[in-house]
Amino acid sequence: MIHEKARLNIERRTKQYVHQANKGRKKVVFELGDWVWLHLRKERFPEKRRSKLLPRGDGPFQGVERINDNAYKLDLPGEYGVSASFNVADLSPFEIGDDLRTNPSQEGENDANQGNDANQGAAGHANHEHGNGVKFAQDHLSLPSGPITRLRAKHFKEALNGLIQENWADSKKTKMGSNNNQGLVHVIKAIEETN
Repeated sequence: MIHEKARLNIERRTKQYVHQANKGRKKVVFELGDWVWLHLRKERFPEKRRSKLLPRGDGPFQGVERINDNAYKLDLPGEYGVSASFNVADLSPFEIGDDLRTNPSQEGENDANQGNDANQGAAGHANHEHGNGVKFAQDHLSLPSGPITRLRAKHFKEALNGLIQENWADSKKTKMGSNNNQGLVHVIKAIEETN
């Protein structure tokens, strides 16, 4: 009787330990030909990890052989000088669109011009000049689809200041009516939405 209770208690506790140990794990199975990222461990790649500023991973590499669910052989270049067999813990899946090293900017071109060609074609690059000599482009008031660079932020600020000065000059000419302030109200709402 007491032996049976002890055995059941040990089995129950073992199941709890297994459950707790495997709680954060997920089973990853790669197929032949899958592309994977390789984690460069300090112990296995001392030359590749001699500084904390060097990358912690490399790849993508193609899986050549599946040893079992937990070990894979990669098509590793000879410059690494290590065995091409790796534990699944050192591998992470690589999706074709996930290459973080690619840069959408073209070398030698101005990043500020990205995305502006579409705006110029659609908006016709409508420049407005006002009585006080202020020029601003309407297409700069639309938020760009790409990254906001310093130049784009500067153009947006200049266009916004020009619009505010235009509305301020118009409001001084006529009494402040609800129809005269519609553009300014839209600009203020757009600024509030972006913040």
